Amino acid sequence: MIEPSEGNKQGRDFVHLHIHTEYSLLDGACRIDQLMDRVKECGQTAIACTDHGVMYGCVQFYKAAKKAGIKPIIGCEVYVATRTRFDKVNKIDGNNHLILLCKNETGYKNLAKLVSAAFIEGFYSKPRVDKQLLEQYHEGLICLSACLAGEIPQAILSGDYERAKASALWYRDLFGEGNYYIELQDHGLEEDNIVLPQLIKLARETAIPMAATNDSHYLRKEDAKMQAILLCIQTGKTMQDADRMEFQTDEFYVKTTDEMYDLFAMVPEACANTQIIADQCNFDFEFGNTKIPYYKAPGGMDNQAFFEKLCWEGLERRYGSNVPQANKDRLNYEISVIKTMGYTNYYLIVWDYVNYAKSQGIPVGPGRGSGAGSIAAYSVGITDIDPIRYNLIFERFLNPERVSMPDFDVDFCYERRQEVIDYVNRKYGADHVAQIVTFGTMAARNAIRDVGRVMGMPYQEVDVVAKQVPAELKMTIRHALEVSPELRRMYETDPKVTELLDTAMKVEGMPRHASTHAAGVVITPEPTDYYLPLATNDGLPVTQFNMTEIEELGLLKMDFLGLRTLTVIRDAELAIQKKEPGFSIAKLDYDDPETYKMLSRGETEGVFQLESSGMKQVLVGLQPQNLEDVIALISLYRPGPMDSIPTYLRNRHEPDKISYKTPQLAHILDVTNGCIVYQEQVMQIFRELAGFSFGQADNVRRAMSKKKHAVMEAEREHFVHGCTDPGNECPGCVANGISEKVANEIYDEMSSFASYAFNKSHAACYAYVAFQTAYLKCHFPSEFMAALLTSVLDNTGKVIEYSGECARLGIKVLPPDINISGSGFTAEDSGRIRFGLNAVKNVGTRLIERSVEERQEKPYTSLYDFCKRMHGTELNRRTVESLIKAGAFDNLGSNRRSLVEATEGVLKSIESDSRKNLDGQIDLFSMMSGMDNTSAADSYEIKPCPEYTHAELLQQEKEVSGLYLSGHPLDAYREQSAQFATHTIKALTGEDANVPDNSHVRIVCTIVKNRMMTTKSNTMMAFTSVEDLTGTMEVIVFPRVLDTFRDSIKENAVVVIEGRLSVREDEPAKLMAESILPIEGYDPKHPQANKPNLMRDATQRLYIRLPSRTCPEYAKVINLDKDSEPDIYNAIKRNALLENVTLDAEGHIDFADKSVTENTRVSYPIDHIQNIVRPISSAPAAKNVIFLSADAFGVLPPVSILTPEQTQYYFLSGFTAKLAGTERGITEPTPTFSACFGQAFLELHPTKYAEELVKKMQKSGAKAYLVNTGWNGTGKRISIKDTRGIIDAILSGAINEAPTKKIPYFDFEVPTALPGVDPAILDPRDTYADAAQWEEKAKDLAGRFVKNFAKYEGNEHGKALVSAGPQL
Repeated sequence: MIEPSEGNKQGRDFVHLHIHTEYSLLDGACRIDQLMDRVKECGQTAIACTDHGVMYGCVQFYKAAKKAGIKPIIGCEVYVATRTRFDKVNKIDGNNHLILLCKNETGYKNLAKLVSAAFIEGFYSKPRVDKQLLEQYHEGLICLSACLAGEIPQAILSGDYERAKASALWYRDLFGEGNYYIELQDHGLEEDNIVLPQLIKLARETAIPMAATNDSHYLRKEDAKMQAILLCIQTGKTMQDADRMEFQTDEFYVKTTDEMYDLFAMVPEACANTQIIADQCNFDFEFGNTKIPYYKAPGGMDNQAFFEKLCWEGLERRYGSNVPQANKDRLNYEISVIKTMGYTNYYLIVWDYVNYAKSQGIPVGPGRGSGAGSIAAYSVGITDIDPIRYNLIFERFLNPERVSMPDFDVDFCYERRQEVIDYVNRKYGADHVAQIVTFGTMAARNAIRDVGRVMGMPYQEVDVVAKQVPAELKMTIRHALEVSPELRRMYETDPKVTELLDTAMKVEGMPRHASTHAAGVVITPEPTDYYLPLATNDGLPVTQFNMTEIEELGLLKMDFLGLRTLTVIRDAELAIQKKEPGFSIAKLDYDDPETYKMLSRGETEGVFQLESSGMKQVLVGLQPQNLEDVIALISLYRPGPMDSIPTYLRNRHEPDKISYKTPQLAHILDVTNGCIVYQEQVMQIFRELAGFSFGQADNVRRAMSKKKHAVMEAEREHFVHGCTDPGNECPGCVANGISEKVANEIYDEMSSFASYAFNKSHAACYAYVAFQTAYLKCHFPSEFMAALLTSVLDNTGKVIEYSGECARLGIKVLPPDINISGSGFTAEDSGRIRFGLNAVKNVGTRLIERSVEERQEKPYTSLYDFCKRMHGTELNRRTVESLIKAGAFDNLGSNRRSLVEATEGVLKSIESDSRKNLDGQIDLFSMMSGMDNTSAADSYEIKPCPEYTHAELLQQEKEVSGLYLSGHPLDAYREQSAQFATHTIKALTGEDANVPDNSHVRIVCTIVKNRMMTTKSNTMMAFTSVEDLTGTMEVIVFPRVLDTFRDSIKENAVVVIEGRLSVREDEPAKLMAESILPIEGYDPKHPQANKPNLMRDATQRLYIRLPSRTCPEYAKVINLDKDSEPDIYNAIKRNALLENVTLDAEGHIDFADKSVTENTRVSYPIDHIQNIVRPISSAPAAKNVIFLSADAFGVLPPVSILTPEQTQYYFLSGFTAKLAGTERGITEPTPTFSACFGQAFLELHPTKYAEELVKKMQKSGAKAYLVNTGWNGTGKRISIKDTRGIIDAILSGAINEAPTKKIPYFDFEVPTALPGVDPAILDPRDTYADAAQWEEKAKDLAGRFVKNFAKYEGNEHGKALVSAGPQL
């Protein structure tokens, strides 16, 4: 019996076996950290974890339960495919739920296999197992028939009791007597009333035992709202959406024992059985037992002997034949520790793949993390930094007292990292290797934004609250309320903010989605799913347990990191070797004075780890002399240790001011100017002052860094006075002649610093790479900058920044040249840098490779020569024009305009020559006589044309490469830029930017691109990309500002923009424009004088008077067709005006260019309209009401005859669907329902307006029609001619005489023939190649109507109205 408690007054047995933790991502709110308290509250002693299809949370759940003294039961609610796991047909193949619980290790291994196969083989919207897998892997598992989505309840709900019974017996026979239970649930749903009695009946008839569960998605009844919010976050809905996914009742919580017995009073044994099940489940995870794969040494050699051979040979290679004895002793010691601790295989596996990478020419980093402290790793070549020279400590990486597994993190060249992972896959078998899962969690600000959106709060209001949370690591809402007075004020005074933050705190920190860890890979001795479950991400296997859990389970985890800088160093090295074959990055002098002088000047753009503006200041202040200085800087330049930088610098320049609390500290801290900087120094102080072993010292360091106060206080006693415990003996400081007071002071200083102290081995590795990049920049600037530019080709802002640095260094960056450029940027002998062909848009990699290869024999002599030799590759007109505009043919004699004009002719000429050759029309005589007949065909006369203007050339360069190559529009305005701008773009958006949100700023920039958007209120706004000489940014121009300054926003224009900065986390800063003015005539002293005056400027607006409506410009703008639009055509007699047109530099208008004629309007005097009645237009009541709609979905018929009920429905729908913004790449229709314009008049229900319309129509005997002028299955719009014929047929009454048919889903009556209308378009299904395509689109559109009209169902009339709309 259990002790009676509040939730279990009679001390009865009950265990919850159906629980969804937060790892049922966004569908479970039983937070593991709070779940155990709830279980105790409910009077229970065990609990199961059964997340949807996954085991993500099992280890965390297990540890939390054990810690709380509750028995954990590992399980999963799996999805069972309705057919087999390989069947994946839409609408046929679904899944049923099933609960599986582990009894023992066999059960766990089988569950891991099932869950892994569900992802790897059975994934179809959900990870699915099938019956064949269950037959194979059912041992050691207890099975429950699951919730209403289980196979048996589903059969009962479909009225097939016999099928339900047969399924239950199949499961019982498979899992065996006592291992299969009928699961009973009652959440107060209608379906429960049907299913529950039938399940009890079935259990009694078959003698299968029952188990009562509650499908627990949250902890307490009042958490139901939090669950609803999570579901809305998952599905992108708000709480106000009528169609949001929701649980029908609030009973899905972790109930007390008494509540469960009350609920199932008719079958108390179903509750008691849960304890019987729990008693059978006794699986425990095994932590700390390492499982490293065996490395097979070559030639059958013992792998310990092989490892030692590699070590001793390597030691001699590193230190020469006369190795110092101390180094030999250190290696001997390390080998013995590695052997004793069982890590020989580990070293060999890492050595093997590092060795593979080096053998393939894949750049590998010098090391990373504490592994660089190992002389064994340095000897075999895993690391490349000398641990003796830089005093790096092996015990920081590995010592006999270390509890957790060490790990070598290895950096590889960014572009080729995958090759190393592929090698490991081949070597150990793909099923023995997996990448590692990581979870995106809801951080404080994101939680507020997500919850605010779901609650339906306006974005601006939520944003104001979110921005009050400091953007610091590990910041929580609760902590933000303590440190931000403004946030606390809002929370305490505004009830909406109170609710927002209270709810956000409940979801904060929950996992939101699973993704793949950037670098982590696990390698296992047996197939990976033998140890743990797998999921898939982008089709690749990933573990379901995270990095730390994998380590705790003793599995081998490796980090394969991609570092772009290694690629830069490698590219620069190869370029240097072309002129200095003996150069090697492996032979650098790390004491090179010139490099340190450059660092001391702060010239570090592009130097790894040292390029931020703050770091430059510290470098200038420090004047570094050696690598130790750089190591210290990398360690200090972080939040926390930064505070000791002034002391560090003072001590450096005034060494006599350094004082040590005790002389024994001097040799430990002299390397860092008397400051504690490294974790290794903390360990050394413990060892040398108090006599701790390395292992003890490392354990205290860990306790300090994790702020474990209890451990720290116990160790303080040992540090000061020593310890006599067997195995932990140490003399302590007092015994070593240090006073108690001083010892305590030293301990305090270490404690406060240890949580910030940096791992010196890690800093040393990074300093090593930093120095390499600095050396290259100092001695080989053009090769280094070319490699650096190549590495950032995908980041225009960085290319601009580094091009600026090239200018400062006096290195000219030249446009590409078809005879010189490689794929990336290259350094030329003259010290200049040549642009790479890869950066030119529309030019394929294969074409670049082929063109570089082809010119080795003989350079290209002309555009024709290049095109002819490249014929048959990916060459087309667009590619050739892009190369010309980028300047790749500038050195072949003709100007760019002449070449662009000639391109089409050149390509046609080559195409026709090639066809002639294929047809065999080759001059046999000339071939036989050996005459050279090639000269005539091998050229093409290029007619000279005047060159483009400088502005046009720059614009074309920008268009094809993303950069201005032969100059910059701002070059002429450098002086004004410095005078007018408050900031450069880099200062607003760069890595060091710290201009606060909402600051008022002014920039001088050039406009690169405008993206126009229509707002909800049907006004235009613009998203404008701008750049200056330091970077690029986005400017947002709202409608009011756009109206005022529209004439200034021309692409390539140089402008002064003022506005407010918008800074949000996770995205670059943007500028909200308040004014945009041309730089010419700009007066910073009188900014108002610069503002356009619309009245003053009206006379300057461009109007063009057109001679007649038949002139081509006129027709192009409005696409006027005399036959289709006779009324409009005939209305315009003369004096038509074109307004809002854009002229180019020559004063021409390109009417075919929609980007400049998009907003052009045609105006003509009102007296052109013949049917106008003065003084006002009047007419009798209408006999025909036409609703016009433009349907971009291609579903609606061109005309439908509406019933009175349909008239009300479509009157209210206001439906239209545009392809709004195809020029911006929007290809999906955007539906608009202006339904509910009636909602503006709150005194009437919207349906009343529809009623009034129909009453008026009935009074005058009018009929209504829905006319669609949009698209159909041909992919084109319904022609104006056909629409005109339809309207004529309505007005003449011919439509009422026409034969008709019905269209499904919408129940529209449509004519099958009308005079003057193509009969093939009247039924939209006939316009599709396959009517099923129409069916699919029609269901989609009908569903949108249904969803949109749910808002009317508030009264009976509304419900009746909805029945006249589409039905699914």
